[in-house]
Amino acid sequence: MAKILIVEDDPQLADLIVQCLARENHLVEHVDNGADALSQVKLYIFDLIILDWNLPEVTGLGILQEFRARGGVTPVLFLTGRRELADKLEGLDAGADDYLTKPFDSRELKSRVRALLRRPTALVGDVLQVGPLELDPKDFKVTLSGQEIKLVPKEFALLEFLMRHPGELFGVDKLLDSVWPCQSDSTREALTTCIKRLRKKLDGDSESSYIRNVHGVGYGLFVEPNKTT
Repeated sequence: MAKILIVEDDPQLADLIVQCLARENHLVEHVDNGADALSQVKLYIFDLIILDWNLPEVTGLGILQEFRARGGVTPVLFLTGRRELADKLEGLDAGADDYLTKPFDSRELKSRVRALLRRPTALVGDVLQVGPLELDPKDFKVTLSGQEIKLVPKEFALLEFLMRHPGELFGVDKLLDSVWPCQSDSTREALTTCIKRLRKKLDGDSESSYIRNVHGVGYGLFVEPNKTT
């Protein structure tokens, strides 16, 4: 299973790609504009990025150039309607690992994805640790005091975001923008439900919680368990 970011502003096409790769047991995130894509690649580590060229706010080429300039090594597949050789060469020269034009056959897309995921990437120290909590983004594994905790994808993504910013409080809108970007289930109720489930898995029967809620301010992860407010 790989963690894949899809950057595509056509909602129907994006949905087809997400479903196609989810059936391959990948964890797939989708954003529909360049600004959200840059935010995602700054906050999270992905195994593969599938990138459209013509996007609102920031082009796919701009995203790729900034990502590579900051040292990003994740494989990038351009999936675009630009079919000219000059465009392909520009994308590859900017740091793309592969280039697939639309329309495409889903079987070819899956084959290209498998090939890119087989390529070795640079090793990075990306295991997060906050107190007794450890999170490995590459293996989608979370342990608490050495005991593995099973999380669903949204719980994992929320915990990863909080663990990358320990001791900080984030409002509901910021958490929704960071963990549920451009998704139909991006609601306060969805966030509240996710936090409740995550607290139950992390805290067990304890009356205190790793996730602190300050009324009117937001939520945050703290090294020492704190009673919720």
